[in-house]
Amino acid sequence: MPESPTLTQMPEGVREGDERLVRLTPAAVAKISTLQAREGAGDFLRIGVSGGGCNGLNYRLRFVGEPKRGDILVRFGEVAVLVDMKSALYLKGTTLDYSDRLVAGGFKFSNPNATSSCSCGESFSV
Repeated sequence: MPESPTLTQMPEGVREGDERLVRLTPAAVAKISTLQAREGAGDFLRIGVSGGGCNGLNYRLRFVGEPKRGDILVRFGEVAVLVDMKSALYLKGTTLDYSDRLVAGGFKFSNPNATSSCSCGESFSV
């Protein structure tokens, strides 16, 4: 199946990244692909960091229709991930995994930059 036009062309002001920035496990790629197809919310998964949570910083995941100038694009087959420059500082080396277990399932971040994280895994500090 050919890639969509949005994934084959590098938009202006967007840099190509690789797994040294962020890595998705095969389970995460499969779940993201399923969610994209079901929700039809955008061709890109934006992974970001924002202030808040019990440890000071929160992970954010959302689908978007197009990249912004300054984004870093990392491709995992049909899944295209966008990371803004500010979030890249906190996410470098992070792995995103997915588990469908009933207890403690869902998306899980493994971030080598985090000095502490909450028990739910959705917030961290550096």
